[in-house]
Amino acid sequence: MKKKNLINLIRYHEEKNEMAFRTEALEVAKYFYDKGDNLVADYIMGLLSDANVFIPQGEKFNMEFFQKIEIGNTRLPLPSEITNDIYGIINAINHNVGVNKFLFEGPPGTGKTESVKQIARILSRELFSVDFNLIIDSKMGQTQKNLSEVFTEIKMLPNPDKIIILFDEIDAIAMDRVNSRDIREMGRVTSSILKELDNLDARVLFIATTNLYKNLDKALTRRFDAIVNFDRYTRDDLLDISEAILNDYLPRFEKAARDIKLFRKIMNLITNIPYPGELKNVIKTSLAFSDPNSDFDYLKRLYSAVLLRENIKEYNILELKDKGFTVRDIEKLTGIPKSNVSRKLKEYDDE
Repeated sequence: MKKKNLINLIRYHEEKNEMAFRTEALEVAKYFYDKGDNLVADYIMGLLSDANVFIPQGEKFNMEFFQKIEIGNTRLPLPSEITNDIYGIINAINHNVGVNKFLFEGPPGTGKTESVKQIARILSRELFSVDFNLIIDSKMGQTQKNLSEVFTEIKMLPNPDKIIILFDEIDAIAMDRVNSRDIREMGRVTSSILKELDNLDARVLFIATTNLYKNLDKALTRRFDAIVNFDRYTRDDLLDISEAILNDYLPRFEKAARDIKLFRKIMNLITNIPYPGELKNVIKTSLAFSDPNSDFDYLKRLYSAVLLRENIKEYNILELKDKGFTVRDIEKLTGIPKSNVSRKLKEYDDE
């Protein structure tokens, strides 16, 4: 961290310049990420995320097509490459130069929607998602009409710089016009979106997500100021993220003992480690169903879940040893006493 960062933080604090202070703090967090000190960077991001969110006074939506999203305080860890892109988006918004439309693309569970919530927390904005189930209508032309009403509501916002509009899974209404079976209807809807995005107030932060980027109309993708690819997880990223998720949940379970080495050994048994969304569910479920009177029951349950995922009935003791599990590890996972584990391993060695 440079001296000027520290000086700026103090100056912006004294000047009560909240936005400049946050921008500078983000730069400091990014510095520590780049240096590999994720603990400090995550702590800074957590402090920014936990700040009270500004609630616009007199903000009134026609909620027929909108749903307010509670952004909460949880944060899904991301690889450094994606984290840097999120930093870039926040900086671009703070620069106030009309860069306000972003597309997050990637498979389900990669953290697209959670990242939008994180941006909302840091920027102190309310988050509203458009409900496409209510927009799409079987009547000819009604979908286009509903979509027009959505953007009319956005244009009437009294405080557009305090709002984020989320089009989650925008592919539901903006598929490729050329490859669509109903070219006329799809063409009208997509053309309407293109026109509305061109005329969108630059103060409104507009973020869309998609799991089907290749199927989106190319004219639509060109309307976004930046496209962030969330499919950039290495195996090491996923192992680190699984550990971060476990550390987030463990304090809620007083009786659960912490054994990160064993936890990572179990996770390493997975051939293709799932994305964070699924990881979170697997880890949370293992903890939730664990016996409160057994310190390591959640690891045993996690181990069983991994075996089920890999279509394996069970590993024998020798296989577990070959995979780096200690005698104590094997006892925790199988319930077989250490003395019996040691005796069986000795029998294998004597054969």
